Amino acid sequence: MPALRINDLTIEYLQGGYSVRPVDGMSAEASDGELVLLLGPSGSGKTTLLSCLAGLLTPTSGHIAVGETEVTTLQGRALADYRRRGVGVVFQAFNLIPSLTARENVAAPMRLAGMHRRETNARAEQLLGRVGLTERMSHRPGELSGGEQQRVAIARALVHDAPLILADEPTAHLDYVQVESVLELIRELAVSGRLLIVATHDERLTPIADRVIALTPESAAEAGTTTVRLAPGEPLFEMGDPADLVYVVDAGRIELYRPLAQGGEEFLAERGAGSYFGELGPLLGLPRSSSARAMEDTVLTGFGPQEFRHRRAGGKGRESDDGSPPRTSSF
Repeated sequence: MPALRINDLTIEYLQGGYSVRPVDGMSAEASDGELVLLLGPSGSGKTTLLSCLAGLLTPTSGHIAVGETEVTTLQGRALADYRRRGVGVVFQAFNLIPSLTARENVAAPMRLAGMHRRETNARAEQLLGRVGLTERMSHRPGELSGGEQQRVAIARALVHDAPLILADEPTAHLDYVQVESVLELIRELAVSGRLLIVATHDERLTPIADRVIALTPESAAEAGTTTVRLAPGEPLFEMGDPADLVYVVDAGRIELYRPLAQGGEEFLAERGAGSYFGELGPLLGLPRSSSARAMEDTVLTGFGPQEFRHRRAGGKGRESDDGSPPRTSSF
């Protein structure tokens, strides 16, 4: 049985009056002892997905199972116990308590679970020694480097020896020297009896992973060129869809808009012949931030990111997603 099973998972929430769907119909599996990367840019749903795996957020639909535990159906005391003992979380900003020493920060979740002080201190010292901080356990976060704070956060996530450890951008605030030591530690944590999932935007981490789950469409990097013909009112794409092509209007008109969560639509822009739109998603690996439909009979050419860069370098195209004047720089 896989250590992690995600089936047809969709996560949707309200933000700024819009329904945002960073994860849509996702399915994935991971095995015991693996180091898994959730790879994607900011806004691709990495942190939101980690929050659902940790039982901190409830997905809109779909299922998450960690071992034999169906996380998406847990409630009340069972959910609280899973959050406390079934999963350990390493937060991007460390989330250490400034007034506590490294030892006290690691001991804190054990004290909250009702363990005796002597037992918690012994366990905290053991874990801090394991992450190489034996000589720094009496220091407070402000006296530690970024790499040392990250090691304290990792030690804290291990206090209950949870079968699932989640790390959100664990190298985001570290210099290259600190990154190397933290990555070595993370790699060592993926052992039998434990699944380690790391959310990151950095593709350089892929060589250390046993499995990579990409949260951006694979076709975006390799999409070619295609011609699309639309009738009046026919949609081209919807907000939240995977983005693979940049579109140039050859003839006709396109309306860009956002559907509002409470009903209705917000008009954003109109694109006519010779203009382009939809470039940010494919170039940055993000889902569509708006919807697009034809206002009349319309013909478009869709370009993959590489083809679009070459086109822009040649000075072609008029307008971008935000309606700004022509730009001379390439993407």
